[in-house]
Amino acid sequence: MAVLVQKYGGTSVGDAAKIRHVAERIAAARRAGNSIAVVVSAMGDTTDRLIDLAESISAAPDPRELDVLLSTGELVSCTLVTMALREIGEEAVSMSGAQAGIRTDTAHGSASIVEFDAERVQQALDAGRIVIVAGFQGVTHEMDVTTLGRGGSDTTAVALAAALGAERCEVYTDVDGIYTADPRIVPDARKLSEIGYEEMLELASYGAKMHPRSIELAAWYNTPVLVASSARDVPGTLIHEVAPEGEGMEVANKVRGVTYERGVARITLRAVPDRPGIAAAVFEPLAESNISVDTIVQNASAERLTDLSFTVDRSDLRSALEVTEGVAGTIGAGECVSHDNLGQVSIVGTGMQNAPGVAAVMFSALAEAGVNIEMITTSQIRITCVVDEAQVNDAVRTLHDAFELGEG
Repeated sequence: MAVLVQKYGGTSVGDAAKIRHVAERIAAARRAGNSIAVVVSAMGDTTDRLIDLAESISAAPDPRELDVLLSTGELVSCTLVTMALREIGEEAVSMSGAQAGIRTDTAHGSASIVEFDAERVQQALDAGRIVIVAGFQGVTHEMDVTTLGRGGSDTTAVALAAALGAERCEVYTDVDGIYTADPRIVPDARKLSEIGYEEMLELASYGAKMHPRSIELAAWYNTPVLVASSARDVPGTLIHEVAPEGEGMEVANKVRGVTYERGVARITLRAVPDRPGIAAAVFEPLAESNISVDTIVQNASAERLTDLSFTVDRSDLRSALEVTEGVAGTIGAGECVSHDNLGQVSIVGTGMQNAPGVAAVMFSALAEAGVNIEMITTSQIRITCVVDEAQVNDAVRTLHDAFELGEG
């Protein structure tokens, strides 16, 4: 009997009717002869509402208590899906992250899974039950509840699939696959039938639907992931190990997709002394505060002083500024300034590695569209430009057209 792990996002379980529909889909997969474990997100906008509620009580909610509060959203949908399955005659059992054996580190709000003991889940599957696991959460070894950050249910699902040795992980959501761009912005965006882990990780890290950590886990354990619609029975996108370009994988273009992210903030530290150890002095305290830094740019030194700029998620700006201003005083730097109305747009494709001129096409297209580039960062298969948030949509459409990624 094949083991399948399914994951349903918040919009898929947004109300009672959708929950009953999801239960029927799960039951159909079980009746087809599969052993089924399911991970669910919180219903609809539950997480946002819980955050708003917490902030109405406290301007800066305690991270530990906030995690306990936010974890309840997944528990609600988890138990309701289990009830719906029982109503249609299926044996099902719900489990919290802790009950399912998920152990994490202590980074409240953005914890990482450090251990997954799936023995209890496996025992329930062996007994013929469908197991419904609350996503987005786990517990530390001290039994404190943690959450995995936005999109963390994806990570729960892939980690569960890896722990169970599942045939694949099926992620069902409000879109029917991975596209060359967001179809809400680019109407002629093309759905990809398949994509490799490496390309998908870059897309996920820079704005695509999947949580980056889930793709890292899928690649590490070679667990195929199918992204498909929970509302329509149409082919989705398979994320799996693919042959390099020219060895069986047909690549229509050097660029596979354009993705974007809003809510980017930039911090610039002026007049930073240009000497060894300064970068570590700036970024180590940010890491210790669990603040993730993305693009980093350091200007050329003048009179042994330089400006150092970096981007963070807008939600981390206040904390990052507090840390950076504290560091500025200790290293003898100048003022610390910020800009919080930024976004970023990226092009991704393994074919870019050996394709001179891709960057030139990107920069020329953005220039012709009047999109100013604030910062640039690259990897072997990605180029990302930080731009004004108001210009993100225009930048995405411009690049999608420039690299001829649309249908037809």
